[in-house]
Amino acid sequence: MSISQEVKIIGQAFVNGLKRILGEKLYGTYIYGAAAFPDAVPTGDIDYHVILQEKLNNSERRELEMLHESLSEQYPPLGGEMDGYYILLCDAQRSTPPKSQMWQCATDESWALHCEHIRAGRHIILHGPDPSTIYSRASWSDIEKALFGELDFVERHLHKYPDFCILNLCRLIFSFETKEIVVSKAQTSEWAFNALPEWKRHIELARKSYSNQASNEEKHFMLSEVSSFFKFAHERIEKTQKTRGKTKELRF
Repeated sequence: MSISQEVKIIGQAFVNGLKRILGEKLYGTYIYGAAAFPDAVPTGDIDYHVILQEKLNNSERRELEMLHESLSEQYPPLGGEMDGYYILLCDAQRSTPPKSQMWQCATDESWALHCEHIRAGRHIILHGPDPSTIYSRASWSDIEKALFGELDFVERHLHKYPDFCILNLCRLIFSFETKEIVVSKAQTSEWAFNALPEWKRHIELARKSYSNQASNEEKHFMLSEVSSFFKFAHERIEKTQKTRGKTKELRF
């Protein structure tokens, strides 16, 4: 079964469960992220937004948790890698990053990026109207803030997910330099492989590891080198910012 077929099957099971649990509260359900790109890099998870007409109650939250447990059991491993937010419609229609009605009310800090991807057609509609009627266009200021948020996330997880971090750093470098953000890890890692020849091995191994094909020795190399690649990416992004007359202090 291909990844796209697997996503379709899981998505249908997901939305069927949402309709059963939420009824009229369910306004829309949209998949975005890697699953919405026809790329060679495998889909590691399924990113989604569930748009709600009204707030969830505790009973619905428990049922939704059971739904996610069921998807994990029935459709391993991807069914257990559902990564998303349950958002009120009134919040989704604003530019401010919304809080989820689930998962300790987590905030979608990459909201501006997700809005742009979805508006550009990089989405799968599981239920509801055309998402362009919900999601507003993001300003570059909001996009830039979200990009820096992703850079901070990478910094905190360098040694936990070195392959993801290397690939996402390729995407961040590309987006800061070109202001193009509706791109995938596959596209930008291919760009970086050609544009950053001194980092070819790092990028090649990250792609290999993301496809679960890297050896232990290759994984060890990435672990030992990911901090160096982050430092390079940070300095290159900082240089881009200075060229545009901006600076942004980042932690190490």
